[in-house]
Amino acid sequence: MLQKLMQRRREGTEEGFTLIELMVVVLIIAILIAITIPTFLGARQRAQNRAAQSSLRNALTAAKTMYTDSNSYAAADDSSTGLTTVEPSLTYVAHGTASTGSKVVSVHAQANQWSGAALSASGNCYFIRDVATGTSPTPGTTFGSGSTCTADSADTNATGQSFP
Repeated sequence: MLQKLMQRRREGTEEGFTLIELMVVVLIIAILIAITIPTFLGARQRAQNRAAQSSLRNALTAAKTMYTDSNSYAAADDSSTGLTTVEPSLTYVAHGTASTGSKVVSVHAQANQWSGAALSASGNCYFIRDVATGTSPTPGTTFGSGSTCTADSADTNATGQSFP
């Protein structure tokens, strides 16, 4: 019996982890955390930017729907009979008023041109502009970004072929 106890005691000292082994495991976990946190934060900012861009695309779709009905963007504005009747999930403000969030779109509606701006939660402002007819500016949809988040800024700064 004493011999079994001594054998068990010897076997017990060989089990478990040393301090160095535990510190290596903690170091590996710390390295993995250091890699994943910046990646997560970058993904979060990209998602916030995409939310604002999505709101602008939805607002433009609503404006194009109104254009199809009347052959003019003039009614696709921030009034209660404007875009809210087609796309009520967004809040629309006049073209001189800055957007304050991804669901708040600053709009500028003219006869043949519509533009909008939305501020993402990460602080980036995005623009979209659609010109239906005419020669200047060139007809089509253009995109952009900037620091002043109004539809007036979108009129001049939405020049790209996609969101930056």
